[in-house]
Amino acid sequence: MLAAQINFCVVGHHSRRDSANALGERLNARLFIDEERHGSNWNHRRALEWAATQSKRVIVLEDDALPVNGFEHLAESWLDRFPDNVVSFYLGTGRPPHRQLEIAMRLIDTDKFRTDYIWMNRLIHGVCYSIPPAFLKRMLLNWNPNKGADYAISDVNKGKVIYPAFSLVEHADLDVVERHPDGHKRTERRKAWRLHEGIERWPD
Repeated sequence: MLAAQINFCVVGHHSRRDSANALGERLNARLFIDEERHGSNWNHRRALEWAATQSKRVIVLEDDALPVNGFEHLAESWLDRFPDNVVSFYLGTGRPPHRQLEIAMRLIDTDKFRTDYIWMNRLIHGVCYSIPPAFLKRMLLNWNPNKGADYAISDVNKGKVIYPAFSLVEHADLDVVERHPDGHKRTERRKAWRLHEGIERWPD
């Protein structure tokens, strides 16, 4: 798969229009801006509906994603390796809190066994991910509008979700604009556990 065979889209909140626009220009991405506070579930679904109409595989990024330099080609190599899996290019601290110990233990295993990714049975972040085209129709047909986008995706996807041990995007960890269905405030520090080594992060 070549980078030219990947499409990008950015889901954004109207209060973060500038960062969404900058990210969109960086990646030549299609923008989906929530102008009326419909929420991330609604906006991610819009992005995935668009992805389902594309002939290329699509990578979805939120407006507070910060791709590392060379992101496009690095992401391409992961999608080549795992064409039939959901791939998350961000593995973060803080959220969800009940998965953090599991993440830490799995990352220790990557060091022990010299592997470069972990897998989980759920998508636990919506910061930056890609869904195989073959999954999209079924996912949209069974979409739950009352959950966070990552949970709505995971409810339908029953396969392994691949997480590079060194994330290809950092999280800006801006003030939360989403009204989450569980009503819980997001106060934890949300940053990548590990960021891809050897290259600089794309500037804020």
